[in-house]
Amino acid sequence: MRIVITGGAGFIGSNLAEVLALAPNNEVCVVDDLSTGKVENLPIASGIEFIKGSITDLQLMNEVLADADFVFHQAALPGVQRSIEDPAHANEVNIRGTLNVLMAARDAGVKKVIYASSSSVYGDTPELPNREGMTPNPLSPYAVTKLVGEYYCKVFNDVYGLNTISLRYFNVYGPRQDPHSEYAAVIPRFVSRVLRGEPPIIYGDGQQTRDFTFVKDVVNANILAMNSDATGVYNIASGRMISIQELATLITRLTGLQSISLWIWC
Repeated sequence: MRIVITGGAGFIGSNLAEVLALAPNNEVCVVDDLSTGKVENLPIASGIEFIKGSITDLQLMNEVLADADFVFHQAALPGVQRSIEDPAHANEVNIRGTLNVLMAARDAGVKKVIYASSSSVYGDTPELPNREGMTPNPLSPYAVTKLVGEYYCKVFNDVYGLNTISLRYFNVYGPRQDPHSEYAAVIPRFVSRVLRGEPPIIYGDGQQTRDFTFVKDVVNANILAMNSDATGVYNIASGRMISIQELATLITRLTGLQSISLWIWC
């Protein structure tokens, strides 16, 4: 079985590639332009094929997906702030790139495309927890691009008969998440500061809550989605809420550095 992972050298994609490559009879191919991913993220001697390239290249997508059975579409220009700074680039990569993947998958007769969406499509909903039936309210170019990707997946499923499923990730954390990125998520940023003996910086009163999801659970969800007949949109989350202040306190305790104070910027 041949599996293609776009963005497979990134945080989530590389964890997914590692697990899929361990299964017998799986041929795993990773396509990544290395704009945020790293070849070093891919396990050594895993047999994973690596192709450096962008999902914005339709010809490349046609070539790579020609004999694919399943496609995990993880590639994207990540980050809300980055999309605000350069919405045109976010549109090109996240919307045009997704369309390229879907067209190539359709033409190749791929069995299923598993699309990485985001909880950001919900926006600031007054009612929690977020449920799939809620009306999306994207508040950034990034969230818009992810929602458009979902709509394209639905259209290709309904119109062209290409099986697709969209997974809305909630605040993923875990191994290979880059704490040094300008757009690093809160957990690696907090951990990195605490290990340097610096206090975690909290903006606001710290009572805002998030649902954090371990990357291995996200990997398992992707594999379940591949093996399932299900299509449509699904939340991928832990189902547990924690405030940012509680998170920072927990990290200082688990690292044995409770003496470090929290900086709260209101």
